[in-house]
This record gives sequence, C-alpha cells and structure tokens, in this order.
Amino acid sequence: MQKYLYLALAGVCGTAAAQTPATNPMPDGSRDMYIGVGVQNVPRFDGARDNRTLPLPVLQVQWSNGIFIAGTTVGMHLSQNPSLEYGPLLAMSPRRDQDGLSQGVGSMGEASNMHANITGVNPGGGIVPGDDRAARANKLQGMDVIGRRLVFGGFLNYYLTPKLRLTNSLTYGGGKDHNGARLHTSLQYILEDVVPHHTVILSAGASVVNRANNQTWFGLTKEEGERTGLGYYRPGGGVQDVRLGARWNWALAPSWILTSGVQVNRLVGDAKASPLVERATNVSVSTALAYRF
Repeated sequence: MQKYLYLALAGVCGTAAAQTPATNPMPDGSRDMYIGVGVQNVPRFDGARDNRTLPLPVLQVQWSNGIFIAGTTVGMHLSQNPSLEYGPLLAMSPRRDQDGLSQGVGSMGEASNMHANITGVNPGGGIVPGDDRAARANKLQGMDVIGRRLVFGGFLNYYLTPKLRLTNSLTYGGGKDHNGARLHTSLQYILEDVVPHHTVILSAGASVVNRANNQTWFGLTKEEGERTGLGYYRPGGGVQDVRLGARWNWALAPSWILTSGVQVNRLVGDAKASPLVERATNVSVSTALAYRF
C-alpha cells in the first residue's frame, strides 16, 4: 500500500502533464482518499523569469472500480495486469492572463482566490505600481487571455521493473481553439525505504505538442504582436520541454505523509525561441502534508 501512496502523490509538483496514480487493488466498494495542504513556489508562467509562492491544496481519491481523482485530473484504470496501466483521462488546463498562470496543482480547486498580482518586474529594479515601465516589463500585458479548458485523452503506463515505471499521457482539446494536443512521457524510479519511512522518487520526461498547443502558449498573433510590441510569432509543433524531478515522501504515521518535491523544466525548440520566454529553464518546488481517510 505504501508504494501506491507514494506513486499517487508523486505528481503533486507537476504542472503540465496529467497525473495518474498507480493502480491500487482494493476490496469491492472501498476507496482510498488523501487530502492535505501545502505551499508551492512556481514560475508565473512557462518561461517566466520570476516565481511566485502560492498555497497548494492536495486531493487524491481512488475507488475500487478503478476511477480516480488526482488533483485536476479524473481517470479510470481499465487494466487488470499489475505491470500495465491504461485508461481514459479528463483534465483541466489552467487559465493564463496578464498575471500569469492559475495554479491548482494537487487539487480539484484552483488557488486563484489567492492569486498573486505579480507583474514580472525584477525586484529591486526601481519600478513601482502604476509606472508605465511595469506594463512594458510584463510580456503578458496585451496578450489574449487563455481560458481554462477541459481536455481529454488517455494514459498508458508500464512497469519495466517493480521500481521503474514508464508513464505516458496524451490529451487533446486545449488551447484557444480547443485543438491543442500534448503527449508527455516520463520515467519514474522509486527508491523505497532509503531510510525507514522515507522514499525518494526520481523522474525524467519530455513533452511533445502539436502546432495548436505551441501557438496557444508561446505564439503571438499579429494583433498580440502589435499590442505587446513583441512582433508576430507562429511556432510549429514538436518537443516543447524536457524535465527532471525528484520527490521525497516521509511517512510520519500510518495516515500522515509529508511530500516535498522539486522539478526543473527546460523549454526547447520553437517554445524556447518565443518572444514571450524570459528564461528557458524554470524551477518549481512544493511541500504538502496529506492525511489518509
């Protein structure tokens, strides 16, 4: 059971890929639920130079029929093979406005009610609210708002060994025109009981997107280019980013777990070349305390 708990909470820090907990054999009619709260420090948007600190609610539920909720993702395990996991997914992609991305990582609810109003101005640069230079320093100023989108798809995970899992998730329906597609593939390696009650999960992955996805998040229409002064930019599809992550889980008690993680995300290709990108490499960190019901 501990292995499934660790894998279920392994994606708390992930921001872009749909998270799928490991299948969890349970008696018929039963369920496992984890709820908690923590804090996260994340980029204001993909490619931003500055980070912001936000609350991090955590919600993880899995039922014996295979249905699960993992943060902003809902899915269902269909496989009866313990080495192979697959099934459908529904997920909510975030909203982006001039303040940056909304963040609801680890929960079904957004933390937008505590959304930090950060303009992207470098602290100590002498720019104060209301200064015209603040608007020019914020590259999202003048960009169209990207609304939340319900995306759908599926996942396919395979255990190469009991501790090494290959994960794949494919989603479609995101972006301005609901035609963005994203494939995220990663390897997860579990180091159980490094010391008693402590587990470390290492991961490495990459995301491949279509043109519509890249255009939504990293492109600029002619109108946006004129409003922002950044010019017209139309990226193509391909590899959008590569990632490295580490998660440390500490089982404080049978029903309590402290989960902390760090993720390094590197934009590549047409995404990296976007005029919106201020820094190609972003780092996200999080920590949360979760209770099992």
